[in-house]
Amino acid sequence: MRLSYKWLQEYVDLSDITPQQLADKLTTAGLEVEGIEPMAQGTGLVIAEVIECEDIPDTHLHRTIVRYGAGENDTTQIVCGAPNCRLGLKVIAALPGAVLPGITIQAKPLHGIESNGMLCSLRELGIDHKYLTEKQINGIEELPEDAPLGETNVLGYIGYDDTILDVSLTPNRADCSSVWNMAKEVGAILHREVKWPDYAGKSNIGTPSTFKVTSNTEKCDFFMGKVVNHVKVGPSPKWMVEYLHAAGINSINNVVDISNFVMLETGQPLHYYNLAKLPTREITVVDDRELKMTALDGVEFAIEKGDILITTNGEVTGIAGIMGGEESMIDETTEGIFIEAAHFNKTSVRRSSIRLNLITEAAQRFTKGIEALAAQKAMDRSVQLLQEYACADGFEETVTYGTDGYKPVVVKETLSHCNALLGTAFTMDEVKETLTWLNFEPEVDGDEITCHIPSYRVDIEGRADIDEEIVRLIGFDTLKSTLPVMTTTVGQLTPKQKLRRMTRETLKAFGLNEIVTYTLISEEEMKTALSPLGEAIPLAMPMSENRKYIRASLLNSVLTSVQYNEAHQNTDNLLFEISKVYAKDKEEERLAVVLDGNVQNDPLHKINEAGDFYALKGILMTWLNRCGFNDARITVRPNTTDVEHFHPYRSAEILLDRKPLGLFGELHPSYAKKYDLKRVTYAELSLDVVNETSASKVKFVPIDRYPSISRDIALVVDREVTAEEMLKIINSTGKKLVRKSEVFDIYEGEHVEAGKKSVALRITYQASDHTLNDEEVRTVHDAILEKLKEKLSADLRS
Repeated sequence: MRLSYKWLQEYVDLSDITPQQLADKLTTAGLEVEGIEPMAQGTGLVIAEVIECEDIPDTHLHRTIVRYGAGENDTTQIVCGAPNCRLGLKVIAALPGAVLPGITIQAKPLHGIESNGMLCSLRELGIDHKYLTEKQINGIEELPEDAPLGETNVLGYIGYDDTILDVSLTPNRADCSSVWNMAKEVGAILHREVKWPDYAGKSNIGTPSTFKVTSNTEKCDFFMGKVVNHVKVGPSPKWMVEYLHAAGINSINNVVDISNFVMLETGQPLHYYNLAKLPTREITVVDDRELKMTALDGVEFAIEKGDILITTNGEVTGIAGIMGGEESMIDETTEGIFIEAAHFNKTSVRRSSIRLNLITEAAQRFTKGIEALAAQKAMDRSVQLLQEYACADGFEETVTYGTDGYKPVVVKETLSHCNALLGTAFTMDEVKETLTWLNFEPEVDGDEITCHIPSYRVDIEGRADIDEEIVRLIGFDTLKSTLPVMTTTVGQLTPKQKLRRMTRETLKAFGLNEIVTYTLISEEEMKTALSPLGEAIPLAMPMSENRKYIRASLLNSVLTSVQYNEAHQNTDNLLFEISKVYAKDKEEERLAVVLDGNVQNDPLHKINEAGDFYALKGILMTWLNRCGFNDARITVRPNTTDVEHFHPYRSAEILLDRKPLGLFGELHPSYAKKYDLKRVTYAELSLDVVNETSASKVKFVPIDRYPSISRDIALVVDREVTAEEMLKIINSTGKKLVRKSEVFDIYEGEHVEAGKKSVALRITYQASDHTLNDEEVRTVHDAILEKLKEKLSADLRS
């Protein structure tokens, strides 16, 4: 926000405080001042009169003699090239030694003629050209005939002796978009009285009105309107133009300028309609139109459903809260106006403003939020200024739709709670005085303070807000440094954090790299999500079609990363990601693992292991083992789901304590081809299921002191029999002596009956308290073979 130091002085006495000091105090109080700049710059300036002026032959220059004082010697010769330089003109002269933006004036000859200074334009004083007319831009500044000769406070005379403070407002301090409210803030910080113009109730005049206002949308809950049948359009008073320029707004005419000035003062955007250009005496607010509309700046905009519009007789005459239409604009022929002061939905105004690229002063204020009573204040102030500076007459009484919705806010706090929260020792007198300067009207009852929050402080809602205001105004720099009083505790990770850390450590040990991919995906990727949680979540305002939905699966994002690496000649991509997926009513944390290429590739030692189904299974089993789940609690079974992303014969479901954990295996060739990939193995598992399942407690087992005995067997079984079934029977039958059982070969072909397969297993026997003899091992071994034959019709291969 551009804050005029000079304008503030209209309301608060700043005679003994410089702009820099004010900026420091505002920043300390939480309103950061990002910059300070003068409206204009220049030293050594003086008001002078051209008493001689003649053209220099063959040039565009003029030789002038200017008088800059009453004395006989108060004249000097200056060469000037401005086309409007002429005899008798009052001008701004910069004499030798004067300092202007980027230049120090010196006496020197031009075309052989001595020039002792420069006649200045306003641009040369650093005034932005957008505030100047074409004549002012191309020539020197022409001062009034009664300009005081010899006046050295030139910037003060022309009204640009102002300093602008660039205040960065936080979203909760929308009230400070109003100069009045900023003056109250400054008054509270400096403990100084704030003076106000007498404007209250000024709009309570007028004859009965036939004008009607209504709204067909919930996005406008309050609308005030007032007919002014007679106004006189003309130039604005000089002081008003100066304040508008200080705020970064150009002057149009007195009527339009008053609407902008009141908006800056009160924070309530206004719009004035040319009464004669309204086809009927009614206004309706709508949000269901699609059309083209030309705004005040002459640019045509495409209006969509959802944009709040001001209509009259069915015709659109303005984009609510942003900009009016060209058809009803105020011009020099305007004789009557209709004043609008309303509340519009800030979210809708923001969306329309961004989409249309119309970031107007009004739109910015509506977006941040408007004080409930600001509309009435702005209406009163408008009427007052229109009467004074636009000869306004013929008022009709104010017409309204809805209510302003203002509800007084009362917040109670105790001094003891305040000091305990802040770690301070403020007295009740200090706190009461601070709250009084903030216009909170504090009432003290023992330790309790009751605050009546003014309507413009929409950010104050509870006790913590009161405490913040107290310490902010008394000063954070008054707080003494103290050691924290707390019990020292040992920090630890949450179960979810432990699981993530264990997962990362395990997968990195296998040579996998962690990736972080986009959470937002396209509609096509959303439709092909793997095991989505539920209904997908679309973004209200996506940045692009490729980032339209919040992802319901990690699959497409991970494959996009693999595709990118393959396209850049990076092979053997072993990647994993830990991230959340979302549906409208829930979310889930998942682990994605992808093996593209070899998990081991060592040409020197001739080691080359493909990242196939079994490699991925081994990684996942090891990971679950490290997380505290033994093989007996993990079930891997053929994929019988209707998921089409995986190869029908090279994928599986994995369960933990019979709870579905996810799917893994080789991706279907047609799906991998979408990403220009060949054989890719992928897993997507729910970390929430792992986290919700109690891990087995780790038990210490002493190192075995006695030797083990291994037996290798080859069994012929049906092709449908799984290795897992065989291992479970072996482990359960020989659980007292079987230390380990594993499959080391599977064979189908010659010497094995069709429809059968040969499974080679190694069984390790060991006792913890003695050395096994052959008889003990034979007894258990025979029992295992008998049970395998009984359950699976397994025969020893001859």
